[in-house]
Amino acid sequence: MELKAVEIALEKYLEGTSSILEEKQLKAYFSSNEIASHLVQYKPLFSYFEHQKSEQFTKALPLQTQKQSYVKWIGVAAAVAVLLGTMHYFYSEETTTDLGTYSDPEEAFVETQKALEMLSQEVNQGVESVAILKEYDKTTKTIFK
Repeated sequence: MELKAVEIALEKYLEGTSSILEEKQLKAYFSSNEIASHLVQYKPLFSYFEHQKSEQFTKALPLQTQKQSYVKWIGVAAAVAVLLGTMHYFYSEETTTDLGTYSDPEEAFVETQKALEMLSQEVNQGVESVAILKEYDKTTKTIFK
């Protein structure tokens, strides 16, 4: 390769506008022993790339990280906390033994009717809300079709 062509290709390479063919020619030129004295400074750049192609990574990588054991201990701590909370709930003295039992069947019947009446009112109110939502959905489908 002529010296003038090498200088032009090197200038293009340093500007980032060289083609792949020009880069291959530069690598071939700088890997030879006939390099112009004012271009010798660029030889390590091109020989570095050739050297790095043959280099292999030889270090062993660790397969497990410390994070996994940390996560395992968090799970154990959470399980212990839940267990202690459950034990405290069942064995605390504040638990009531009065479950609302009635000795008179008539009184139990009246209280049960009151509870079912209240439940019925709440369910009816929820059903009314759903009916409004169904009407809204039907209207939006009509408008956007």
